[in-house]
Amino acid sequence: MSVADRLVELRGRIATAGGEPGRISICAVTKGHDVAAVEEACACGLVDVGENYAQEMLAKVQALAATAAEPRWHFIGRLQRNKVKALAPFVSLWQSVDRPELGAAIARHAPGAAVLVQVAVSDDVGKGGCPESEVPRLVDALMTDGLDVRGLMTVGPTDPWVDPRPGFDAVRLLADSLSLAEVSMGMSRDLEAAVAAGATIVRPGTALFGERPRTHRSGQ
Repeated sequence: MSVADRLVELRGRIATAGGEPGRISICAVTKGHDVAAVEEACACGLVDVGENYAQEMLAKVQALAATAAEPRWHFIGRLQRNKVKALAPFVSLWQSVDRPELGAAIARHAPGAAVLVQVAVSDDVGKGGCPESEVPRLVDALMTDGLDVRGLMTVGPTDPWVDPRPGFDAVRLLADSLSLAEVSMGMSRDLEAAVAAGATIVRPGTALFGERPRTHRSGQ
């Protein structure tokens, strides 16, 4: 099945979940797929493309330099400060800012950059994220650094038997309380719950590109 066909199905899922496809941005996650996936996404109008790993994103940026594809790169994975300088010229939205030190590094190398604060809604420390109670303080710190805090981001539970909706609802309420417009949540497996909770950005991967290599599989 082509990306275009999968996109039709994906938009149908968004509509069935109660969302308006035209008002919910799709960040196509190409982690683990080759550069052709990025080109196909852009050809379908999916210009917002998410990557989890710095080296993988930079390799794709280089490979696309001589093509017509012009994605808006979103960085959505856990990020070390020493990777920020290399990524800064290319990232349109930093979705996984979860600590003041990372925000300061982004502000130094990409002044005024658009960011989302990643909120932890589970006990899985491997996913990163700022505890809910510390989010207002982090938002203030990032704004003080001159960053454009657009909203919040979260990653749902890995366990398919755990209902993601309570965490998604909590993040939406937190964004509203802070007057932040954007809420990025929901991947291929939990898209419906995220849309029903009020996501403005969803991050599907396998729903658009099929299964990725086993070493990269994480449910997106």
